[in-house]
Amino acid sequence: MLNAYEACCGRHVRAGRGDVLALVQEDTQGAIHTLTYAELDEYSAKLAGWFQAQGLGKGDRIACMLPRSPQLLIAVLATWRIGAVYQPLFTAFGPDAVDYRLGRAGTKLVITDHANRYKFDGLSQCPPVLAVGGATREHADDHDWQASLTHTSMSDKPPRLSPEEPFLQMFTSGTVGKPKGVAVPLAGMTAFAIYMELAIDLRDDDRFWNMADPGWAYGLYYAIAGPLLLGVTTHFCEAGFSAEGALAFMKRHHITNFAAAPTAYRLMKASGLFDDAYETLELRAASSAGEPLNTEVVTWVERSLGCPVMDHYGQTETGMTCNNHHSLDHLKHVGAMGVPMPGYRLAILDAEYHELPAGEPGVLAVDIKNSPAHFFQGYTWQEKNPFVEGYYLTGDVVIRNEDGTFQFAGRDDDIITTAGYRVGPTDVENSVMTHPAVAESAAVGQPDEIRGEVIKSYVVLREGFEASDELAEEIRKRVRERLSTHAFPRIIEFVDELPKTPSGKIQRFKLRAQAAEDAKTGE
Repeated sequence: MLNAYEACCGRHVRAGRGDVLALVQEDTQGAIHTLTYAELDEYSAKLAGWFQAQGLGKGDRIACMLPRSPQLLIAVLATWRIGAVYQPLFTAFGPDAVDYRLGRAGTKLVITDHANRYKFDGLSQCPPVLAVGGATREHADDHDWQASLTHTSMSDKPPRLSPEEPFLQMFTSGTVGKPKGVAVPLAGMTAFAIYMELAIDLRDDDRFWNMADPGWAYGLYYAIAGPLLLGVTTHFCEAGFSAEGALAFMKRHHITNFAAAPTAYRLMKASGLFDDAYETLELRAASSAGEPLNTEVVTWVERSLGCPVMDHYGQTETGMTCNNHHSLDHLKHVGAMGVPMPGYRLAILDAEYHELPAGEPGVLAVDIKNSPAHFFQGYTWQEKNPFVEGYYLTGDVVIRNEDGTFQFAGRDDDIITTAGYRVGPTDVENSVMTHPAVAESAAVGQPDEIRGEVIKSYVVLREGFEASDELAEEIRKRVRERLSTHAFPRIIEFVDELPKTPSGKIQRFKLRAQAAEDAKTGE
């Protein structure tokens, strides 16, 4: 029987490691805040007691939209402490994205701050709000965060739950319809720990910074749960990314172990600020996830940052499954995803779900029976069945090389990966369609040197409307405000019609090919 709070905090305190820093956070003003494991234990106990006083308990979804902050970490641990399920909300989400996720999950409480509070106005069904900074005149019914931390601490022991019971409620990008729910069971903590130990090579004395946002899987799994499982210090930088800020943060906090999406490495390289940074940095290991790293970036990291960078592969559903592991002695070569993480057997399947030999592209699949670390149970509301004949189908097209390493080849779906974030085209298209000038829309990824891909929307206008730069900006602004500031179309092309099948389905593959050609020609 398990409890995520106990695994990530309680047991470290009982083992006499309460004085170890759990978190070092730097806010947007440059002030530094810390939490020891003992302080995290104390504050999460008080917030958990307040949760219980509100009638919250085992299995309830508690959502949080906060920046990378001590309050975020306390909220996560307090949620787990009562046996509830933590639900992340990315701070760039707009009201539409929030409304769907809260309604679908039946969320019982939202924790947010003044900067994000407006996103919960006018929702079809908004649960009670716990506000960091307290209630305001506009939201007088909100509960006050500071008052919740003066509540009597939770007195009873955290409930012990079955490994199959959830502790995280995620949503993954969908290509058809809305995002799909992924309830991560407590058994997933084992896989998280394996990844941190073997792929990240996280050590007791490391000063670890995973730049990924905890509103998404890689940040939540491996900037919060993973390092806390190992009892190591994790670092948060509240400010948005800049190459100058990242370099200063690494120096100021003596970062030794670093993880980020390829976009961050590309921006660091492009800035020129990191050239020869190895002379002043203390990095021992760097890791990358979200999309493949290109050869130039790998070479640059090793030369300029003075440490190896390893490419890792995973999904919201499975966590990381195929990596170039820092702490394992196996063949590693640039451009490869790596080898299956211990605890997983991966296979390449053809269209009839037969395993393919080396050298032939097919869909990457997890052989569930022979993967004891596999934890994905299926989508929360059965939105789709991803299991076939004992395999979980990732949807990614991969080649297994003769040397046993795996090579990413593409996707068999329409997911757009921009700056490390996976975006389903349907949400973008639906938001574009809310503009009164738009008759039809299709979203695809267009190759981009910095972000990997940028979102491009092909738009058919209604009669009476004319294409213009002003109209394109109106559409962009609408998507930014309604959906998310990371999921808006940076490129909009007005067209007379969209390519379709005889049955009327949009042929996005044709639009992707056109977008790729446009990227080459600079259009």
